[in-house]
Amino acid sequence: MIYVLASIRLKTGKLYDYLAILKANMPAVRAEKGCIEYVPTADIDVKLPQQVLDKNVVTLFEKWESLEALQAHLGSPHMQEYRGKVRNIVESVSFKVLQEAN
Repeated sequence: MIYVLASIRLKTGKLYDYLAILKANMPAVRAEKGCIEYVPTADIDVKLPQQVLDKNVVTLFEKWESLEALQAHLGSPHMQEYRGKVRNIVESVSFKVLQEAN
Protein backbone atom coordinates (compact mmCIF):
# COMPACT_ATOMS: atom_id res chain seq x y z
CA MET A 1 0.00 0.00 0.00
CA ILE A 2 1.25 3.47 -0.93
CA TYR A 3 0.09 6.64 0.81
CA VAL A 4 0.44 10.15 -0.56
CA LEU A 5 0.02 13.45 1.23
CA ALA A 6 0.00 16.24 -1.33
CA SER A 7 -0.08 19.82 -0.09
CA ILE A 8 -1.35 22.29 -2.68
CA ARG A 9 -0.80 25.96 -1.85
CA LEU A 10 -3.23 28.15 -3.76
CA LYS A 11 -3.05 31.78 -4.67
CA THR A 12 -5.12 33.90 -2.30
CA GLY A 13 -8.82 33.80 -3.12
CA LYS A 14 -8.56 30.78 -5.45
CA LEU A 15 -9.72 28.00 -3.10
CA TYR A 16 -13.20 27.59 -4.57
CA ASP A 17 -11.93 27.77 -8.16
CA TYR A 18 -9.41 25.07 -7.35
CA LEU A 19 -11.92 22.83 -5.58
CA ALA A 20 -14.30 23.02 -8.53
CA ILE A 21 -11.56 21.81 -10.91
CA LEU A 22 -10.35 19.15 -8.48
CA LYS A 23 -13.83 17.78 -7.79
CA ALA A 24 -14.59 17.60 -11.52
CA ASN A 25 -11.47 15.43 -11.92
CA MET A 26 -12.07 13.19 -8.92
CA PRO A 27 -14.40 10.64 -10.58
CA ALA A 28 -11.72 9.86 -13.17
CA VAL A 29 -9.07 9.51 -10.46
CA ARG A 30 -11.22 7.30 -8.27
CA ALA A 31 -11.99 5.07 -11.26
CA GLU A 32 -8.29 4.41 -11.88
CA LYS A 33 -6.97 0.92 -11.33
CA GLY A 34 -5.28 0.82 -7.94
CA CYS A 35 -6.90 3.91 -6.44
CA ILE A 36 -8.19 3.09 -2.97
CA GLU A 37 -8.77 6.57 -1.62
CA TYR A 38 -8.46 10.13 -2.94
CA VAL A 39 -9.76 12.79 -0.56
CA PRO A 40 -9.21 16.55 -0.52
CA THR A 41 -8.95 17.96 3.00
CA ALA A 42 -8.68 21.41 4.55
CA ASP A 43 -7.48 22.72 7.90
CA ILE A 44 -9.94 22.97 10.76
CA ASP A 45 -9.36 24.78 14.00
CA VAL A 46 -9.17 22.37 16.93
CA LYS A 47 -7.18 24.68 19.22
CA LEU A 48 -4.01 22.58 19.35
CA PRO A 49 -0.89 24.53 20.30
CA GLN A 50 1.18 23.35 17.32
CA GLN A 51 -1.57 23.92 14.78
CA VAL A 52 -1.04 26.45 12.00
CA LEU A 53 -4.23 27.12 10.03
CA ASP A 54 -3.88 27.95 6.36
CA LYS A 55 -7.00 28.64 4.29
CA ASN A 56 -4.96 28.67 1.08
CA VAL A 57 -3.84 25.03 1.34
CA VAL A 58 -5.65 21.87 0.29
CA THR A 59 -4.12 18.59 1.41
CA LEU A 60 -4.91 15.55 -0.69
CA PHE A 61 -4.90 12.24 1.14
CA GLU A 62 -4.37 9.36 -1.29
CA LYS A 63 -4.09 5.59 -0.97
CA TRP A 64 -2.87 3.43 -3.85
CA GLU A 65 -2.50 -0.33 -4.19
CA SER A 66 1.07 0.03 -5.48
CA LEU A 67 3.75 2.43 -6.59
CA GLU A 68 2.99 1.40 -10.18
CA ALA A 69 -0.64 2.46 -9.75
CA LEU A 70 0.49 5.84 -8.41
CA GLN A 71 2.91 6.32 -11.29
CA ALA A 72 0.18 5.47 -13.82
CA HIS A 73 -2.08 8.02 -12.10
CA LEU A 74 0.54 10.76 -12.33
CA GLY A 75 0.96 10.19 -16.07
CA SER A 76 -2.71 9.79 -16.92
CA PRO A 77 -4.32 12.11 -19.50
CA HIS A 78 -6.88 13.47 -17.03
CA MET A 79 -4.11 14.43 -14.59
CA GLN A 80 -2.22 16.23 -17.35
CA GLU A 81 -5.42 18.11 -18.20
CA TYR A 82 -6.02 18.90 -14.51
CA ARG A 83 -2.49 20.31 -14.13
CA GLY A 84 -3.08 22.58 -17.11
CA LYS A 85 -6.33 23.88 -15.63
CA VAL A 86 -4.86 24.67 -12.20
CA ARG A 87 -1.49 25.99 -13.36
CA ASN A 88 -2.45 29.65 -12.88
CA ILE A 89 -4.11 29.27 -9.47
CA VAL A 90 -1.62 26.97 -7.72
CA GLU A 91 1.30 28.67 -6.03
CA SER A 92 3.21 25.50 -5.08
CA VAL A 93 2.87 21.77 -4.52
CA SER A 94 4.73 19.55 -2.10
CA PHE A 95 4.11 15.91 -1.39
CA LYS A 96 5.19 12.89 0.60
CA VAL A 97 4.96 9.36 -0.76
CA LEU A 98 4.86 6.88 2.11
CA GLN A 99 4.49 3.25 2.92
CA GLU A 100 3.66 1.54 6.20
CA ALA A 101 6.62 1.57 8.57
CA ASN A 102 7.87 -1.90 9.44
